[in-house]
Formats: sequence, structure tokens, C-alpha cells
Amino acid sequence: MKSKKQSADGIKIIAANRKAHHDYFIVEKLEVGIALVGSELRPCREGKVTLKDSYVEEEAGQLWLYDMHIGSNPFSNRLDHETERKRRLLAHKNEILKLGQKVRTSGMTMVPLKIYFKQGRIKLEIALVKGKAKYDKRESIAKKDAQRDLARELGGRY
Repeated sequence: MKSKKQSADGIKIIAANRKAHHDYFIVEKLEVGIALVGSELRPCREGKVTLKDSYVEEEAGQLWLYDMHIGSNPFSNRLDHETERKRRLLAHKNEILKLGQKVRTSGMTMVPLKIYFKQGRIKLEIALVKGKAKYDKRESIAKKDAQRDLARELGGRY
């Protein structure tokens, strides 16, 4: 039996960075793995993960995730992990180099969009993004409001 958060293709979302869609234009998405220590798995299963204000950087041919908060594990006592340590992301070398080149040349940045279970493994969806100006944010809010009003008039969901 599937849990409520699990989709038809076996993906169970742990946490999502909804603010990223508001603050940035998403240019390109990439699914990567994440290297975790053993005590981080239980809080991930319980949903004690926050992606707010986290970001990804490329250093020496590797991707690193900064400021992602994974809550502490009450059963790991002295072997517990640091809640906001930097975590290594797992991707192919050519993908890492391509993203790193785009970040260096075009002034874009990389942010995580969501973390989820896929076939028993924890995956992270990162995106190459470009910042929105204040007027762009207002414009996207106005579009969303207009779409909601239209759906309400038609009696359906958007």
C-alpha cells in the first residue's frame, strides 16, 4: 500500500523548496544522488529536512550542498551528525563540469528544488537558476492570481 505522499512512479517527496520557484527563473534541472551518513537516514524518513536557504556549489570537480538542515536522530547518541554540514552530491563528471561552467560564465547559481526517495535511494533535484527582479515576482504572482480566479469561475481546479 502506498503512503499518501508517494506517487505512482515510486517517488516519495521528503521536502521541497517552494520558495525557489518564487525567487528564481529555473533554467535547467538535474537529478543527483546525495552522500549521507547513517544517522541522517531516519530524520529523512520522518521528513525532518529543510531546504530553505540551501545552495549548491562546484568545487574541484565535485558538487557540494550547503545549509540543508537534516534534524538530529535521537537514537544515534554520540554518533549523531552535524545538522547543517556540507554534503557531497553524486553526479557524472561531465554534468558537474557543464553546470560549473555555466555558473562561472553566466552568473547563475544552483539551488536544490526537492529531496525525495526514489526506488529506496535518496535523490535530490537541483536546478540552475537565475534570480528574479522584484517586478518579475509581482508579475508571476499576478499571473497565478488570474489563473486562480479563472479556475474559480469555471468551477474547476487549476
